[in-house]
Amino acid sequence: MSTLPKDNTGKVTVTSLLKHKEAGEKFSMLTAYDASFAAVADQAGVDIVLVGDSLGMVVQGHDSTVPVKVDDILYHTRCVSTVCRRAMVMADMPFMSFRDVPLALENATRFMQDGGAQAVKLEGGGHVLPVVEALAKYGIPVCAHLGLQPQYVNKLGGYRVQGRDKATAKRMLHEARTMQDSGADMLLLECVPVELANEITQSLIIPTIGIGAGAGCDAQVLVLYDLLGISFGKIPKFARNFLAEAGSIQAAIEAYVKAVKAGDFPAAEHTFN
Repeated sequence: MSTLPKDNTGKVTVTSLLKHKEAGEKFSMLTAYDASFAAVADQAGVDIVLVGDSLGMVVQGHDSTVPVKVDDILYHTRCVSTVCRRAMVMADMPFMSFRDVPLALENATRFMQDGGAQAVKLEGGGHVLPVVEALAKYGIPVCAHLGLQPQYVNKLGGYRVQGRDKATAKRMLHEARTMQDSGADMLLLECVPVELANEITQSLIIPTIGIGAGAGCDAQVLVLYDLLGISFGKIPKFARNFLAEAGSIQAAIEAYVKAVKAGDFPAAEHTFN
């Protein structure tokens, strides 16, 4: 179980996560989309439960996250927040739901007031900085998302590692710092070369959360279905089937939390150079 510092409510907060980074202690995030799995994750010591737009693929059966609607995220966030007693609940901002500041504020407010989320996550580089700044101004914790951004799959032409060339790496490092300066509380790095992810992590005060970005990040996130080995289609390189080793869902999630905290996951075979 996690020993993450907590405030007097017993709930994981952006403040306790920052203290975790300052202490050099890693923390864990995991997706969940319903009350039953969210309760297990919460009890297993997961620090952040993400209601990810990945539900479009693993729950709804789409080939990308693009079809996911605000109402989809809102519904599943309600289900998850009902049972999470300790873990922070984070809601993904789906495709085009934050294309301008007023719309972003409206949708993030719905996720927090009606869905029970304590934070939101959004994909994008420099063009979303005004949105990050506005959300932070109004007291909405934000997790920025750089590297591979699945909502941009149609523009990228597929799911590819980001930041291998010097120009892109330099831009990503700059965007990471400006996200922090604009008020982001966390930064998720997806499919980023290990050295770049390490450089970004070491240059920021706020925590980084990796998925396919190496063990040097301050935290890790996995899609629950990948952790349980029940995803259909191509299995991502950064995934690991913890259920095969543990024997039960509860034990699998507990093993994931333990492996993240110990720095044993991800291993070299789960990362990119």
